[in-house]
Amino acid sequence: MITKHDIEGLFHKQLSAIADGTIRDQTVATWVEAARLGGWQSVEELKAMPFTLLTKTHGISLVDHTIAVTEGALALARAQANAYAHMPYNVDMDRLTAGGLLHDVGKLVETEKDEKGGFRKSQKGMYARHPISGAIIAARCGMSDDIVNTIACHAKEGDGAPKVLETVLIHQADFATFDPLVMMEKGLLII
Repeated sequence: MITKHDIEGLFHKQLSAIADGTIRDQTVATWVEAARLGGWQSVEELKAMPFTLLTKTHGISLVDHTIAVTEGALALARAQANAYAHMPYNVDMDRLTAGGLLHDVGKLVETEKDEKGGFRKSQKGMYARHPISGAIIAARCGMSDDIVNTIACHAKEGDGAPKVLETVLIHQADFATFDPLVMMEKGLLII
């Protein structure tokens, strides 16, 4: 069983950057609950789970991807703050960090192990993609609507929908880590 301590260990650096203790605790609780619902039993299983089933991941796990997206979104926010003489909007760093950590949490119920040592889409995943399941789990764990928006709208489900600023940054960081792998698989990435 995945515990609070396990999730705090996986994402210690990012969680420690969340100033609001309630948001931090709800972020951890959402991961624990999603792991429970998905039947994940150990940190080793989480570290082995690919971050997507849509393309070859080259060993990049959901945990690795979650950290990369969170750190990438934070870097995008910092780059703007450092480069713009006057920021035209405020970035809520707690919301950005929590949203980055939670953007793909629904994959814990969308994905399951198969009988061949690999992974496949689960029955739950066939009913609702990870932005929807993740948003539902986060809301049930008490997460505020603005952070739920970062989960629900970070992918195609958010096309044309109103978004908090942090959702936009998470979306960009997410696809910056996904698109090159798809392009590489299709022979379209110039290396």
